[in-house]
Amino acid sequence: MYSQILTELGLSINEAKIYETLLQEKQTTVSNISKKSKIHRRNIYDSMNRLIEKGLVFQVIGNGDTLFKPVEPAKLMELVDEKRTRLEKEMPHLMREYQKHPAMEAAYIYKGIEGFKNYLRDMLSVNEDAYFIGAKGAWFDPRLQTFLDKFLIDAKKRGIKYYHLFDHEVKNMAPHVPKAVGKPFKFLPKQYSTPSMVDIFGDHVVSFTGAGITKISDDITIFVNISRPLATSYKTWFKFMWDHCPETK
Repeated sequence: MYSQILTELGLSINEAKIYETLLQEKQTTVSNISKKSKIHRRNIYDSMNRLIEKGLVFQVIGNGDTLFKPVEPAKLMELVDEKRTRLEKEMPHLMREYQKHPAMEAAYIYKGIEGFKNYLRDMLSVNEDAYFIGAKGAWFDPRLQTFLDKFLIDAKKRGIKYYHLFDHEVKNMAPHVPKAVGKPFKFLPKQYSTPSMVDIFGDHVVSFTGAGITKISDDITIFVNISRPLATSYKTWFKFMWDHCPETK
C-alpha cells in the first residue's frame, strides 16, 4: 500500500515491504515478516540491517525470539530533509558545472506536467524578465500548485518581472489570474485568441500546444528555442502588440 512512496524516498523494494509490514505488525519476528511480505528469510537480514542503519527500524532485546520494531514514520521526513540539506550544500558546485559551457543556440522539446515544471525552472535559471503572448493562466493548473508556490517565491527573490498579454477569454473565465500575477498586463482583442502560447525570457523562446484557461493537458508539448537574436526579435514583436493593446483599468 505504501511501497511506492517508500521506494520513491530511496528505500529498496524489500526495505519498503519490510518497513510496511512492521508498521502493520507493530513488532514481530523475521519469520513473520517473511510470511507477511513474501520475502525469503535470507534476503530479509541484509535489508533489515540497512533499515537499522537508516534509523527506521530497531531491534527489541528480550527473552525468546528476536523482535524488530519500526521507528515512527516521522523519521522518513528527517531522511528527506537530510537529503535536501546535502543537495543544497552541493548545489552551488553543480550550478557552476552546468553554467561552464552555456548553450549558444539549441532547440528541444519538453512534454507533460514535468516538462512544464522544467520550463519554469529554466525561467529561474535564466533570471531575466519574462514576456507572455496569448497567456492563459496555465500556471494555475491545480497539479502545479505546490511547485508554483515555491517558484513564485524564488522568482520574486530574483527580481523577475512578468509582462502578460492574456487571451481575451481570461478576463471573464479566470479573472483571478491577472489579479494574482499583478500588473503590468493587457488583454489581446477577442479575435486574436489562439490555442497556443509563446513565452520569451532571456535567450529563450518557448511555445506551447496543449494549454487551456488555467489548465494543462497531460500531453502538453513545449518547444524550447535558445537563441539570443531570435528572442530579441520576439521581444520586439511583443512590444508592437503591447503598444497596440488597450490599457487595462
